[in-house]
Amino acid sequence: MRARILSFNADPGDGDTPLEGSVSYFADGVLWWAEGVVQAVGDYTELAPHLPADASVIDHRDKLVMPGFIDSHVHYVQLEIMASYGRQLLDWLNEYTFPEECRFAQREHAEQMADVFLDELMRVGTTTAQVFCSSHPASTDAFFSAAQRRDLCMLAGKVLMDRHAPEALTDDTYGGIRDSERLISDWHGTARLGYSVTPRFAPTSTRAQLDAAGGLLRNDPSLWLQTHLSENLGELDWVAELFPGSRDYLAVYEESGLVGPRSTFAHGIHLDDEMRARLAERSANIAFCPSSNLFLGSGLFDRAGARAQGLNLTLASDIGAGTDLSGLATLKAAYQVGQLRGTPLTAWAGFHDLTRGNAVSLSLDDRIGSLTPGRDADFVVIDLFASPLLARRMGRTQSLAEELFTLMMLGDDRAIYETWAGGRLQHRRQT
Repeated sequence: MRARILSFNADPGDGDTPLEGSVSYFADGVLWWAEGVVQAVGDYTELAPHLPADASVIDHRDKLVMPGFIDSHVHYVQLEIMASYGRQLLDWLNEYTFPEECRFAQREHAEQMADVFLDELMRVGTTTAQVFCSSHPASTDAFFSAAQRRDLCMLAGKVLMDRHAPEALTDDTYGGIRDSERLISDWHGTARLGYSVTPRFAPTSTRAQLDAAGGLLRNDPSLWLQTHLSENLGELDWVAELFPGSRDYLAVYEESGLVGPRSTFAHGIHLDDEMRARLAERSANIAFCPSSNLFLGSGLFDRAGARAQGLNLTLASDIGAGTDLSGLATLKAAYQVGQLRGTPLTAWAGFHDLTRGNAVSLSLDDRIGSLTPGRDADFVVIDLFASPLLARRMGRTQSLAEELFTLMMLGDDRAIYETWAGGRLQHRRQT
């Protein structure tokens, strides 16, 4: 593919100018892949003579190619309750989330929604996500089956929840673990799929279930862990009541062996410096979900403070409380949250976090997140002139940095011209 090509080699930092060597950009570049794997990336005039004689060239010189976007925290089973009005976290769960997730007991519904969800991800340029399914094992089978058919790199897991939820959603304390073990056996490491052990959050799991989830991780360190942490002040009070012997919310997870380098804790808004230091020491990561945090009124995440303490961060949509699956929308909301805290997100940092940064924090950077030889051929083709207003604003830009920031602020699903994953065309915008 001949196009403008942008990828990141390292964290560019938070300055207006990226750190030296962190950005790889070719104004007239070529991306060569075969059998789903990147073979070479470089300047077209230098690389073209070395391409196979029978190689077909896709000419996208008027487009920008970047690695596929990565969403570190999203609930596919909540897609149809997006934009439900007027509740904070705990009310949201009871009034919208739990009733909706009950529908996923039906395999046919789960299969239909898995395909709808993946269609939407491809439409917005997200090639990898870490996904919450429902507490029904069939919902996880349906999701992994749909992702495998498309040859996508996806992480997912069945929600573990043995209390404080409707009977139709709660699982037996150890029955949920047995279901998880079967799903791990069937799906973890199959094709481009990985399993995330998934206790919803501390209030909906007993200590016995959290301990058993920690046992799964000890038995197989290649597994991932996803849950929620310190999203809402009412949630913090509830956790303190339920686990009076734990010194804080994070300690509830630490005591069950759930905090490690493959652990993702969504939100982390209400953490003190000492808790963030403990997370950083164990190389765990916080999923920053700005549109969800704003929508539910949960608070303003301190990204700069977290980075100053060396905490790994990822960016996420958190659908269904989030307001858009698009990574571009997540970047815009992250910038707005940063502005309110006096530390606005630069385009360099934003697009790095959405691609290589998320891959590094999820321990997937050996496979995805950058356009370098040996990585999977997951990438998006971006139309910087996709709408009349975007085109007019792009006409006034004078640098790549300005173009990227304009895309971050004004871009939407129309800007995603094509999405490729595993070297296969997964989506092309209808014009």
